[in-house]
Amino acid sequence: MSALTSIQMSPAQTSPRQSASSVALAQGTVETDIPARLDSLPWSGFHTRVIAALGITWILDGLEVTLAGALSGALKESPVLKFTNTDIGIATSAYLAGAVLGAIGFGWLTDRIGRKKLFFVTLAVYLAATAATAFSWSLASFAFFRFLTGAGIGGEYTAINSTIQELVPARYRGRTDLIVNGSFWIGAAIGAVSAIVLLDPNVIDPEKGWRLAFLTGAGLGLIVFVMRFWIPESPRWLIIHGHPERALKIVNDIESSVMVEARGSGSQLPKIKLKMRTHTPLREVAVTLLRTYRSRSLVGLSLMVAQAFFYNAIFFTYALVLTDFFAIPAANVGWYILPFAAGNFLGPLLLGSLFDTVGRRTMIAFTYSVSGILLAVSGYLFSIGVLSAQTQTIAWMVIFFFASPAASAAYLTVSETFPLEIRALAIALFYAIGTGIGGIAGPMLFGVLIDTGSRDSVFVGYLLGSALMVAAGFIAWRYCIDAECKSLEEVARPLAAQE
Repeated sequence: MSALTSIQMSPAQTSPRQSASSVALAQGTVETDIPARLDSLPWSGFHTRVIAALGITWILDGLEVTLAGALSGALKESPVLKFTNTDIGIATSAYLAGAVLGAIGFGWLTDRIGRKKLFFVTLAVYLAATAATAFSWSLASFAFFRFLTGAGIGGEYTAINSTIQELVPARYRGRTDLIVNGSFWIGAAIGAVSAIVLLDPNVIDPEKGWRLAFLTGAGLGLIVFVMRFWIPESPRWLIIHGHPERALKIVNDIESSVMVEARGSGSQLPKIKLKMRTHTPLREVAVTLLRTYRSRSLVGLSLMVAQAFFYNAIFFTYALVLTDFFAIPAANVGWYILPFAAGNFLGPLLLGSLFDTVGRRTMIAFTYSVSGILLAVSGYLFSIGVLSAQTQTIAWMVIFFFASPAASAAYLTVSETFPLEIRALAIALFYAIGTGIGGIAGPMLFGVLIDTGSRDSVFVGYLLGSALMVAAGFIAWRYCIDAECKSLEEVARPLAAQE
């Protein structure tokens, strides 16, 4: 039985709602209300389980990044590695370069073979690479393993953001995406605490401690692997790629778990007519990004570049600022991460709902601009030497309370404003370009600026980050799409949609 004829069930075999969900019209074409059914669901235990399984990956990323930053002092003091500030910048850039290439490669596969399969592939790459990092013996080996770790995490970005958009009801989409991305900072806190313990010479030899710290990430990754079985394939992806009966079964199962009563006949929900396809040609991807949605591409690129430079340049080198300019011992850096991480998590948690109520345009422009202005002010105070390690940490905490939802909103914007067929690849491309321009260059630049020992030089770097954020906020205010509470199909009509 073909994929098309198998969904033409008799009235005795199915409920009124199910029979109207996916109707075959002609060879390769289907009319369905499954997207509307997904958006009409109330929040349920199913959504909570999905978000928990996805959010813990961001915890992994936060753990990885924090360990790399918090352990930088230990890596410099390691009798085996003996890293300099520049070496740490190189290793950081290797991680980000891996994330860029991993995002592109796995992003293309995510759109082609599905979201769920890629979850396990990218997680396996992460687990193997982060465990291998613990056994590094030189700069080259450390950078290589960090590159592979980044590739796994980069692939996760594309699959996870796509899944959030396609499974979460429209009215919850903004806050959910921001909170899941903000859970990065729970991992940052775990990494900070791990660093405090594992770098304490009274507890363990620091040379063994930093190695054990990386093994912590691999252990946590095994838990994620099991949780991933909670997540179904995206019904939206399945419909377009020729599996309407599988999509229908998943939605029926979700509704059964949520205990949703049929709202009369399925005809009361809006339907969409789709021509099923196995893949989307790259030429069509290019036309969509560069011509059809040119202004949306400008917004996505601007937001990604600004937040990548802002975050990666500062966060990957904050430990160096604390040790080199405030004489904080490397073993104590973790204590300064905890309030910093708290501000970053509280921002999306407390401001996230406003992205669904006040709206995307206003909140994105506001959070980008405010965080940029605050960085310029605190950078000036740092340059004239009036900040202590404690007040510098408080300043960072306030800045990133606004910068954290801003950065998460970049992923939200890119993942919801482009058609389903190219969603994962669009996330990958903008993440790759943004990270390549802002993320990889940022840590290396700041590593060099910090090595000069000049506060004024570091201030110049802060001003550059500030200018990028304010400029991105202006672009968002001018061109951002008002996507709040709208279905994905309304925000960006699928390429396969038929009149």
